[in-house]
Amino acid sequence: MEQQSNMAESILQFKEGLAHLSHTLPTYAEKFNEFTEECFKEGAVSAKQKQLIALGISVQAQDEYCIIFHTKGCIDQGCTEQEIMETIAVSSAFGGGASISQGVTLVQSCINEFKPLN
Repeated sequence: MEQQSNMAESILQFKEGLAHLSHTLPTYAEKFNEFTEECFKEGAVSAKQKQLIALGISVQAQDEYCIIFHTKGCIDQGCTEQEIMETIAVSSAFGGGASISQGVTLVQSCINEFKPLN
């Protein structure tokens, strides 16, 4: 139960930070909020799918506040635990894919260029 209160506290901290930003940079905050609200509206891609996409990106970016916020968004949109965990799996595959693609191309090119010529 303590973990739930920690997650709720994190969301509250995020919202308090946004409130401070709104006070400090009101025009910026207003435009940012308008933009994100528009992005998450129901459209050709459902609001539920958009939350799952945002969660996958949040995990890949390792952004704890966004992970919490979008996990809650997924639950609020009716996502099942299976849908959420499959999204995490896809995010993990993407991260692994990015690592392997850089390893077999850029890193290999660096090895070839910088290794001592024997």
